[in-house]
Amino acid sequence: MTASTISAGHAFTTRYGGVSEGDFASLNLGFGRGDPDENVSENYRILGRALGIDVEHAAYTRQVHGAEVRVVTAADACAPETPSSVDCDALVTAERGLPLFCFTADCLPVLLYDGINGVAAAVHCGWRSSVQDILGRTVDAMCRLGSGPDSICAALGPSIGAGAFETDGDVPDALRSWLGRAAEEYIYTGVVEGKYNVDLRGAAMCRLMQLGVERGNIAVSRECTVTSHDKYWSHRYTAKNGLKRGSQCAFIVLG
Repeated sequence: MTASTISAGHAFTTRYGGVSEGDFASLNLGFGRGDPDENVSENYRILGRALGIDVEHAAYTRQVHGAEVRVVTAADACAPETPSSVDCDALVTAERGLPLFCFTADCLPVLLYDGINGVAAAVHCGWRSSVQDILGRTVDAMCRLGSGPDSICAALGPSIGAGAFETDGDVPDALRSWLGRAAEEYIYTGVVEGKYNVDLRGAAMCRLMQLGVERGNIAVSRECTVTSHDKYWSHRYTAKNGLKRGSQCAFIVLG
């Protein structure tokens, strides 16, 4: 869990504390990656006990690196083994007691909370989702439920850092289309000719402030999932080293 202005129950998980073994050691929360389902299910039970939530009645993203935002209620609750059949990379709710989960392994997890109006969101912000303005769509969905940008608090969790996020020119170009001139602050010329490094966390924070979220209401983890691959799942690290990988989660629930 990162230091945050969010007063609702929330967390960003690590690789620690589960029962999975080998490449998946130990708190893998991703099904369908080669880790036995019984291990992943037990990891969820461990997580639920630690957080004091019912993981069998929660809302889970089915992520496709898009910008679909889904408003959910208790009717959408399910077990982690049978997640939603609807593709979405962000969940929004005004339902108390309904945990929201999104998943990452380098992408940026963003949790949003409006304690005044009772609205929360969990957002998977990969670069593709980000430049499609998933944060703008999520804040808009929260506002339709009675929220206001000036009452929203945000927590940005562990993700790939700018030093590890080396890209081709398409990513900086997409950031410029998304943020305008403000994007330049988050784009760096890479060490390798024709490559760039991108600060996705900084870009997300910039977009939240453009949307009206106050800077003092935004908490940002500076941990990099690539350089801290022993603590967090990292797609880039595992792919480079021929390893299988699991997933961590971000979670939030209205009390």
